[in-house]
Amino acid sequence: MLRRIRMIAGALCFALLTLLFLDFTGTLHRWLGFLAKIQFMPALMTLNVGIVAGLLLLTFMFGRVYCSVICPLGVLQDIVSGIASRWNRRRFRWSPAVSWLRYSVLALFVIAIVCGAGSAVALLSPYSAYGRVAGNLFAPLWQWGNNLLAMMAERTESYAFYPVKVWLPSVAALTVALLTFAAIVAFSWRSGRTYCNTVCPVGTFLGVIARVAIFKPVIDVEKCNGCKFCARNCKASCIDSEQHAIDYSRCVVCLDCIGKCKQGAIRYAPQLPFVNRFKTTGDNVLAAEMQAGGVSRRHFFSLGALLVAPPFAKAQQKLIADGGLADIADKQRPPERTTPVIPPGSLGARNMARHCTGCSLCVTVCPSKILRPAGGLMTLLQPELSFEHGYCRPECVKCGEVCPTGAIQPLTTADKSATKVGRSVFIKERCVNNTDKQPCDNCARHCPTQAITMAPNPDAPQEAQRPPGGGFFFGPPPKPLMIPVIDDEKCIGCGACEHLCPSRPLSAIYVEGNLMHRIV
Repeated sequence: MLRRIRMIAGALCFALLTLLFLDFTGTLHRWLGFLAKIQFMPALMTLNVGIVAGLLLLTFMFGRVYCSVICPLGVLQDIVSGIASRWNRRRFRWSPAVSWLRYSVLALFVIAIVCGAGSAVALLSPYSAYGRVAGNLFAPLWQWGNNLLAMMAERTESYAFYPVKVWLPSVAALTVALLTFAAIVAFSWRSGRTYCNTVCPVGTFLGVIARVAIFKPVIDVEKCNGCKFCARNCKASCIDSEQHAIDYSRCVVCLDCIGKCKQGAIRYAPQLPFVNRFKTTGDNVLAAEMQAGGVSRRHFFSLGALLVAPPFAKAQQKLIADGGLADIADKQRPPERTTPVIPPGSLGARNMARHCTGCSLCVTVCPSKILRPAGGLMTLLQPELSFEHGYCRPECVKCGEVCPTGAIQPLTTADKSATKVGRSVFIKERCVNNTDKQPCDNCARHCPTQAITMAPNPDAPQEAQRPPGGGFFFGPPPKPLMIPVIDDEKCIGCGACEHLCPSRPLSAIYVEGNLMHRIV
């Protein structure tokens, strides 16, 4: 019964947390956002003492239940391992812990947190690793499937589904997500929970507490007949059946060992820390140990179907047409900004580097599709703004609402409209007023803070600047060529001017970020 409860709870947490990264409507985070905040690393980065203390107490009472129920990366490993077990059953065996590697990774992880090295934290945190996979690999598949359903529904004159624009993240984020997913699949397919119990720093830290957990799976040596079924079904490879011992630091309390033991020699029972309640043959070895492992194989395929969603993909939507007459060329990203633009509410680059774990939850929930993971070495996978698909709308505060680590603080719409994250820079040589001699005031008309005004171009030909009523023209005189003038005190760096500038392939106006945000 305990094993079934653990499986149902783990499947439910995994499915709901995955939906957080797949949801493009922005509605689920209101009810399910707490699942991201109860993850160990987000709670630690926000110094949420209540959640961290609760997870530590849970581990002290019941062992590494967090790893088998709450952590999505742990459940993903069980899913892959369960699929592999259909071809090769009882494929595991006892192996000693690689302690030097486990504690070296943990030490590097702690140093990275103290030094504010967000890139290292993002690569090693299990919640962030799963977030990258779900947000960068699964979310596009989910959206393509939605678009396929929308196309099919439209043919039946139903609008139950609506198409969404699908875009892929940066090359760096996609590469890291693919490598992470490949590593998890390879480790899990071959040897179950190897990644969880050898590389994961959160698992190593909780394993220290799990050694003295009160409730543990324990082996009764008087009932054990040495069949080794428990060790051959332990995904954590932590049961030494010859010594009747279990490595509690690696056990994730999956309780598969109890289900596989036909002699009833293993039970999950309260044990006083460091006290052995069973007699062993020979030396009085600590025989009350435990095992970590898997999930019922019947549940893996239903979970896999939920992840992949519709298996078919629809081609990207056609480029937006200008009045149905001509396609508008894609706008390219501007050359590398001197200072990246980071989301409002992040306070500045230093706060972002110290708190962001690169989980990409803000990237997946952004309705304007302007957040993308950074590719720089020091800011790897941290969100930054890019305005090819839209701009940072003053009424949208989604990223601050869903961020579980406090890297992006929640803002009201009034505070966001007054938060200066960057400044606009005008490049006169690209402006269509100069290149095409056509009047354009898109940047001034769409600026939400009215920081841009149009003024006569001092470098335009003199005849174009002739005042009304002067000259020898028949009809009205030509209008003077105008260029935008930017008031830096009013500009907040929202990117509306950069996004809506008609200049192609590069905008004539772009945004440079601020290292520190301030209120204007």
